[in-house]
Amino acid sequence: VTNLLQIGQSLIALLGIAGLLLAYNWQVALALFLVALPGALVRLYFARRAYALQQQQTHAERQSTYYHYLLTDVLYAKEVRLFQLGALFRQRYRDLRRLLRTAKLALARRRMLSDLLVQGLASLAIFAALGFTAYQALRGEINIGDMVMYYQAFQTGLTNIQAVLRGLAGLYEHSLFLTNYQEFLALKPTLVAHSAALPAPAGEQAGIRFHGVTFRYQAHARPALSDIDLEIAPGQVIALVGGNGSGKTTLTRLLCRLYDPTAGTITRDGTDLRQLDPEAWRRRISVVFQDYVRYLLTARENIWLGNVDTDPRDPRVAAAAAAAGAHEFIARLSQGYETMLGFVFYGGQELSIGQWQRIAVARAFLRDDVELIILDEPSS
Repeated sequence: VTNLLQIGQSLIALLGIAGLLLAYNWQVALALFLVALPGALVRLYFARRAYALQQQQTHAERQSTYYHYLLTDVLYAKEVRLFQLGALFRQRYRDLRRLLRTAKLALARRRMLSDLLVQGLASLAIFAALGFTAYQALRGEINIGDMVMYYQAFQTGLTNIQAVLRGLAGLYEHSLFLTNYQEFLALKPTLVAHSAALPAPAGEQAGIRFHGVTFRYQAHARPALSDIDLEIAPGQVIALVGGNGSGKTTLTRLLCRLYDPTAGTITRDGTDLRQLDPEAWRRRISVVFQDYVRYLLTARENIWLGNVDTDPRDPRVAAAAAAAGAHEFIARLSQGYETMLGFVFYGGQELSIGQWQRIAVARAFLRDDVELIILDEPSS
């Protein structure tokens, strides 16, 4: 938008000057335009080079950001100190930044030299135009006032021509970098609601069944689940036991319909989950994931997020905390349920891992109208 405004302003000014320059000498006007053109071409060329460099450096930029977090985030502080990893990660970070900086500086130097060349050409054109008008003034073809007027017109005209061309080149440059944004917006969801999605009716009768369910993550060749048959009756409590990587968490993700099975079906009272509205079905489920989230909000809000349709002051918040064994330690915090959790914000208090997990369980318990509660390693 800024470029378009600048182009518009420069065009208006250029139209006013163009009449004067063409009336004076159309060859001089054409020469000024041709002199301004290399600057736009240089910008177009280096815009493509800068975009290509950014694409090339994406992986290294991501790696350096990761080492930055390893060195500065509280989550990694204990192990970084215990295993004396600070020097190693600092060196890797510096090596990556040096690599990135070297490539960027090389491109900047080439661009600077090119800009210097085209600006020098533009300066020569202005001096040539001035010399031409001075020559005419000496011959008496124009007076001194006309010479000053035309010289100022040359300068203003060249400046506005450069601004228009620079603006057009800028639009092209922005369009390159907006390509990533447009590609992102064009991504299609891998999990979509059925065109005639059904609501999730209240109350279960036949329960939940897995019929020959197989699931493979997109980046993995080996299936995480293979030909699973499972029945969960209404009111039943079951425990899934298996080694690491056996697919327990994957099964819970399928139950939440975060993914659809690669093969087979999951039904609820005989209805395939893919025929149900995903959001309506998820409102029937409460989950404590193995990698539950620690929200840097108040203790009350951390629990209330489990059911934002309720009032944060609803007594069920404290009841859910009590059911999860969290009420007592929350009450001992400096401001009770209004205490900010975590050390990121001023006045915050950190909890132990076990206390954070009880907060997550309380968040799941707040959804007291659900028909399925999933606890993924709730006592880890």
